[in-house]
Amino acid sequence: MEIEDRLPGMIESFLFIVGDEGLTVKQLISLTECKESEVAEAIDVLRISYEQRKASGITLKQFGGALRLVTKTEFAEDIKRLLENPSPKSMTQASLEVLAIIAYRQPVTRVEIDDLRGVKSEGPVNTLIAKGLIMEKGRSEGSGRAILYGTTDLFLDRFGLESLDGLPPLSQEEEGETIETDLFMTQFQEAFAIENDGGGNLS
Repeated sequence: MEIEDRLPGMIESFLFIVGDEGLTVKQLISLTECKESEVAEAIDVLRISYEQRKASGITLKQFGGALRLVTKTEFAEDIKRLLENPSPKSMTQASLEVLAIIAYRQPVTRVEIDDLRGVKSEGPVNTLIAKGLIMEKGRSEGSGRAILYGTTDLFLDRFGLESLDGLPPLSQEEEGETIETDLFMTQFQEAFAIENDGGGNLS
């Protein structure tokens, strides 16, 4: 398959991976190693394709110079119901994983969370924001100025902490760069088993 035929799909894949942080045209040119005119044409192909596909819930938009895959406005009320009415009993395993990572690694970008989990975390991040357990804590210094996430005062209240210093310390192995998500989870769940087992509602 020629690069021209693959380019729209390549760009779509890149935008899907980076999520709400998006990519600029300049970054896409560098990543695809294609000319600006070729990238611009591929972006138009994607945009037209999304708009013409009525069954698609996403489209391509540009915000602050960055291209992002976003949900279509006609589904705004449906998405609002999802975010306002998460699981009534407890958080999902994915949300708890993301919360544990943010609690120990904050401030942290979503891409860093994705790298630790090995899967995209946009859904759990949005759910935790809706629950009031995490919030934006500024922007990173690197390229793209990615959003940094951290826990809120509500998080401290729900887990009975006076401050983040009350989080159980991680072992030296857990603090290393090769840390696995299940190490976060084990520490997090063991530390707060009483709160979760004792009727604490995190929904």
